[in-house]
Amino acid sequence: MAKRLILVAGNIGCGKTSLTERLGERLGWRTAYESVGDNPYLSDFYADMKKWSFHLQIFFLGHRAEQHLEMWNDPRPAIIDRSIYEDAYIFARALHHLGNLSELDYRSYRRVFDLVVRSLPAPSLLIYLKAPVGVLMERIRRRARDMETGITEEYLMLLESFYEDWIQTFDLCPVLTLRSDNLDFVHSSRHLELVVQRIEERLAGKEEMVLD
Repeated sequence: MAKRLILVAGNIGCGKTSLTERLGERLGWRTAYESVGDNPYLSDFYADMKKWSFHLQIFFLGHRAEQHLEMWNDPRPAIIDRSIYEDAYIFARALHHLGNLSELDYRSYRRVFDLVVRSLPAPSLLIYLKAPVGVLMERIRRRARDMETGITEEYLMLLESFYEDWIQTFDLCPVLTLRSDNLDFVHSSRHLELVVQRIEERLAGKEEMVLD
């Protein structure tokens, strides 16, 4: 069997971590997640975004590149919660758009990013999770993470627009789009099996369709 490296992408609160966990358990795949607890820049970043945005993005770039390569080099199938590509095309772009990342720092970051990703093996599949912004806001409120208290609907809408821009031009591997507001893959084994079926179909080369 060819190497399988699956990436899960999507807006804040769309269910990436939950889906990664469930698929890892169901299929016996190795799983990897975002670096949050051991991220040395997060607290400083939230205290002063303009000062620490560049440092945070460089940290994430290095972390995700290492993670991507580690998962690729492991002979087991693997699935990663959030992709390295989102850092540049979604979050660094948003920081720049909102004035928290200067033009000079943004250009410097993108040069390093482009150099790094050129050396990475392409993933086997990108799972793109989507849900309405109102649903995302409710999920964010329910999980009540301190670092997410400042997230607004306007910010989520900005990210959503950047996700749509990015996904329309993403061509490194097949894409499977899932509407996570209509799929309860956490509590419904039937819904999880539908997701597994669509993953296998996309990996086999069948056409993309939105599963909702």
